[in-house]
Amino acid sequence: MTIKEHFKITFTLAFPVVLSQLGQVLVGVADSMMVGRTGAVPLAAASLGNSIFFVILMFGMGISMGITPLVSVAEGKGKFKRIGHLFQHGLWINIATAALLTVVVIGLSQGLHFLDQPEEVVRLTIPYLYIITASLLPFMIFQSFKQFAEGLSQTKQAMYVTIFCNVINVFLNWVLIYGNLGAPEMGLNGAGLATLISRILMPIMMGLYVMRSKRYRVFNLQIGLSKLRFLLLNRILKIGIPTGFQYIFEVSAFSAAAIMMGWIGVNALAAHQIAINLASISYMMVAGLSTAGMIRVSNQIGRNNFKTMREAGMVVFGMALVFMAITGLIFILMRSYLPTLYIDNDEVVALSASLLIIAGLFQLSDGIQVAGLGVLRGMEDVRFPTIITLVAYWVIGLPLGYFLAFEMGLAEKGIWYGLLIGLSITAVVLFYRFHRLSNRMIAANKPIVTS
Repeated sequence: MTIKEHFKITFTLAFPVVLSQLGQVLVGVADSMMVGRTGAVPLAAASLGNSIFFVILMFGMGISMGITPLVSVAEGKGKFKRIGHLFQHGLWINIATAALLTVVVIGLSQGLHFLDQPEEVVRLTIPYLYIITASLLPFMIFQSFKQFAEGLSQTKQAMYVTIFCNVINVFLNWVLIYGNLGAPEMGLNGAGLATLISRILMPIMMGLYVMRSKRYRVFNLQIGLSKLRFLLLNRILKIGIPTGFQYIFEVSAFSAAAIMMGWIGVNALAAHQIAINLASISYMMVAGLSTAGMIRVSNQIGRNNFKTMREAGMVVFGMALVFMAITGLIFILMRSYLPTLYIDNDEVVALSASLLIIAGLFQLSDGIQVAGLGVLRGMEDVRFPTIITLVAYWVIGLPLGYFLAFEMGLAEKGIWYGLLIGLSITAVVLFYRFHRLSNRMIAANKPIVTS
């Protein structure tokens, strides 16, 4: 295959996933933009609540991704019966995960008072966090259907559902935050309720499509508890759990950064929320490209086309690099305008603009490391990347950010410089890992067992 052909196939796969992933993060972006109009304290509360919830949500997303490469490999080998079993096992893993994560969030919420955050922020955060936590179960059920379909290279359906429900979320935000159309003015809690309602709609719509479509009848999909097998549960979890921790180590690093911002002040925390909200848009879009890379790599492994697998992975790295270079340039050039979409506060806007310069610089590293995690996941190589993300963020990035912020006097910029260094280390190591493993597979003409 030529590079042009690889690009066309990857783009066709990636574009719907990118929009679907973007839709997920735009729920939080819409909440922040619309809540920000009510003041800096509610925006800071949204930052604190979303910082905690997003870590948990991303872990759940990681668990659900254990389905996709296994479905893709099975499809490459023509094992349709196994695909049906993978869906059933993945669905119940995700339901159990949602229940467990709900308990975790409720437990974490009890400790917010001990994080040395402004008390007025904590008072608003706790009820908001409870409301959005209720959306975990429907979200994880939606992910079961979504990751199953994406493993079969069918990515448009989840995109349509996500975009539609995101529009519903924005409309309900307008109604419930500000008290329009005769509804009570609920402020931040209205944003949480809008998110919950939209996420309940998502699994209903996606589930009805998958279970009723003639396209999936060949797989004989089952949703009951019968015929669950430990070996298949274990196979999914061997990919899903490390993937979940990869997300946790990265996203929780930014959440920890939000907590450190709270030590600096309300305005610093609000500025961090704006900058990280904008950075999360490009992150989730390139994560969609990463998912396409995972599908391409795993499917070619199933077909024993190892040279094509390497080429597909390298094209994903290139596409991620170009895309993130563009977004980085946008962040830097529009750093003074973008924060005004969130809040009308000169100090917060100025602080956000300074952080967006750093965010623009780490876009390249972020793109490469996200692409690397995706293509390595397609090779079922998840343990080593998980260790790398832990070391880069929690051993190097955050401690260095703390030192630069509070010991060297760089304040909010110091925290983000530490995160930039963590991202850059991860990017270099993961690219080299894929380069080395893919060459070994080509030489051996078989998959390389890494776990």
